Amino acid sequence: MKEIAFYAARKDGTGHVIQWRHAALAFTIFLMHTDTRIPERLRQAVNRQRLLDTAQQLVAVPSRTGEGGAVADRLAELLRADGFTVDRPIADHPAAPAVVVRFASGKPGRTLQFNGHLDTVHLPFVPPAIENDNLTGSGSCDMKGGTAAAVEALRVLRDTGLLTAGSVLLTAHDLHEAPWGLGQQLNALIAEGHVGDAVLIPEPLCDRLPMAGRGSATWKAVVRRTGAPVHEVMRPLDEPSVIAAGAELVARVGRLSERLSAHVDPRIGSASVFIGQIHSGEIFNQYPQECWLEGTRRWLPGTAPAEVECDFRALAADLARDTRTTVDLTWTFIRDAFFLQPDDPLVQAFQSAYTTISGQPLTMGPKPFVDDGNTFYGLKNIPAITHGPRAGGQHTVNEWVDIDDLVRVAHLYALTAVLYCQEPT
Repeated sequence: MKEIAFYAARKDGTGHVIQWRHAALAFTIFLMHTDTRIPERLRQAVNRQRLLDTAQQLVAVPSRTGEGGAVADRLAELLRADGFTVDRPIADHPAAPAVVVRFASGKPGRTLQFNGHLDTVHLPFVPPAIENDNLTGSGSCDMKGGTAAAVEALRVLRDTGLLTAGSVLLTAHDLHEAPWGLGQQLNALIAEGHVGDAVLIPEPLCDRLPMAGRGSATWKAVVRRTGAPVHEVMRPLDEPSVIAAGAELVARVGRLSERLSAHVDPRIGSASVFIGQIHSGEIFNQYPQECWLEGTRRWLPGTAPAEVECDFRALAADLARDTRTTVDLTWTFIRDAFFLQPDDPLVQAFQSAYTTISGQPLTMGPKPFVDDGNTFYGLKNIPAITHGPRAGGQHTVNEWVDIDDLVRVAHLYALTAVLYCQEPT
């Protein structure tokens, strides 16, 4: 078996040789490369029209965050019609129970989870349409198209019988998109045990294999003085200017940003703090009572989220003391940072599948956003790869997804499952 592990060694996107540490996985990959019928049979089993119909049916149901019940029902109906047994755990969200399907080979092995969110940001609804080989409409990019590809991968595994060990777990849920949701339903699913040994997440990121990602929180600071708003010529001279205090907060946040940028993690860059909004007053000659600022704070893997919050609250308290104002700080934790080991069995299986389909491994790099992968890693240390179709327009009314690339993702997910789910030795 050691010889097989040696021959199964291959190069990642950085040119470093990765030694397959897991003999069962190495043996499966070795066999697959001697029997090219496995990836070809999976490819031929992907039904483009069936996949597209699924994606269109999901996009056709409006599902703003917190209002995902109808689209979850639609997905459950589609899966039941395909012959799958569907569970609907409430997972702390009675308005939209989650969708859970487990497809088992009947033999021991790992469980690979396909996980997607069905909710969309709160923008005007756009119905599905086909334009230039793209599917458009609300959620087509983020991420109903990718979820449909994961469903198709599940069908392919069932239709071909090529999942010879382990199982695949499909989960779909609401309450993903902030600020309307903060991942509460996924958190509950994880707490209830609806988890695999590793996860694939079909968010629209396909140009890199994200190996690390920053954690994220949003903050809002409201700076106030005690007096009421008055005409600027009548302003009390003994009261502080909330605009000046707000400007001082901008300066202090700027200095914090400089300190954070001095430390660069080669995997993902530096931590950051950002101000996206600042507001005060109602008209040009009013002495306002309050000034509020809002932004984000992102941190590197290995940093405790509680310490990040504590430090920022200390910055706000110091500002209040120095400017003789009050500062009410609202801190909203979104998701923690994450890190993926290059020699994890999931990475090995994914890269082998990707190389088989695309001709070369996917370049490793950082994940620019936070998603459910951060949650799986932060709560249970479960490895997660974010990889979805070529798509764009997320968080706008101009979403689109490449239909042909949905087919590629379905093939890739099915092949990764065949490789990963072998029983570890």
